[in-house]
Amino acid sequence: MERSILVSACLLGLNTRYDGSTKADRRVLDYLRQHNLTPIPVCPEQLGGLPTPRQRSWFVNGDGSTVLDGNGEITNADISMNLAFIRGAQEVLKIARLTDCRRAILKQRSPSCGVGEIYRQNLVVSGDGVTTTLLKRQQIEVISEDDLDF
Repeated sequence: MERSILVSACLLGLNTRYDGSTKADRRVLDYLRQHNLTPIPVCPEQLGGLPTPRQRSWFVNGDGSTVLDGNGEITNADISMNLAFIRGAQEVLKIARLTDCRRAILKQRSPSCGVGEIYRQNLVVSGDGVTTTLLKRQQIEVISEDDLDF
């Protein structure tokens, strides 16, 4: 039986990262094949209206949960990026609902997709990205490429 799963587009080899590059991960591709999963590629930052390439963004304070609750902040050094990141998370949630995805593999440490770890300033800290938080709040299981077990 074939099943769909949301996957960060950069992990699949698409050039969607902030610098226009990819983070293609052979472990992700092997996992999908081994478990007969059909990936639904998503890039919350692009879906939120941001161009590729774009300036790198990070949390100034808080994490995905505090941004969604109106208390955290993501910046790209020039301006607050909260609205674009929230809009992108909402679009990914729409895609999950349209495709009946109940699971996701998202890029670790990203301000959108981080699962358990994010960048705050230049430090790696505990927390989830905005999209990860929104998906988890809707009972969608989210793991990172580092969490894959075969």
